[in-house]
Amino acid sequence: MAQEKQPKETNPHLRGMKEGKRAGHKKQEADRPKDPRRALYIFITTFLLLAGLAVLIVWSIYRPHKPRFTVVGAAVYVLNTSSPPFISTSMQFTIVTRNPNRRVSIMYDKLNAYLSYRNQAITPPMVLPPFYHEKKSTVVMYPVLVGEGVPVSVEVSDGLVMDEAYGVVGLRVVLLGRLRWKVGAIKTGRYGVYVKCDILVGLQKGFVGQVPLLGSPQCKVDI
Repeated sequence: MAQEKQPKETNPHLRGMKEGKRAGHKKQEADRPKDPRRALYIFITTFLLLAGLAVLIVWSIYRPHKPRFTVVGAAVYVLNTSSPPFISTSMQFTIVTRNPNRRVSIMYDKLNAYLSYRNQAITPPMVLPPFYHEKKSTVVMYPVLVGEGVPVSVEVSDGLVMDEAYGVVGLRVVLLGRLRWKVGAIKTGRYGVYVKCDILVGLQKGFVGQVPLLGSPQCKVDI
């Protein structure tokens, strides 16, 4: 059996009322106030993206090179062993650091130095004063590293006795700290810096004063 077709709305007044209702609903949706939190979220997201892009561009243009450190002098005031195995030390080093960057300065907020022998610290960390390293400049430091009766292993104590008898002692000057890069008015966050300076000094037991450096390559710098 054929289904009967529903007659289309032919009354122009009813059709106009329905269209008016639909238009009214659209106008109400358009006039409805927007959520301010959504607008704030969009603003913050856009700002962070633009700021990150700006920092990335600046960093790519002014990408800093690591500072260079070299030990150029050493003086011994005390370096001996006692029993049970202790080592007493008092040494001064001349350390030259170079900032090779033409556009980037370096701010050392914190820097400690200590001396190690055969991978064992023989002085406690010494706090060095913070300093500002200008572009393409050189800074010289003269830390005196002192350790009184520092306990060490028997191997380290015996090794120092043998090296002094031979006349050559291998030492490591270590610098640890935090630095920031500075480009114009922009300062980065803090980065850890770890500097290892392996040196060979001509030294015999009982000698006091300036000692010759038999080997002092450029220090290894990790940031």
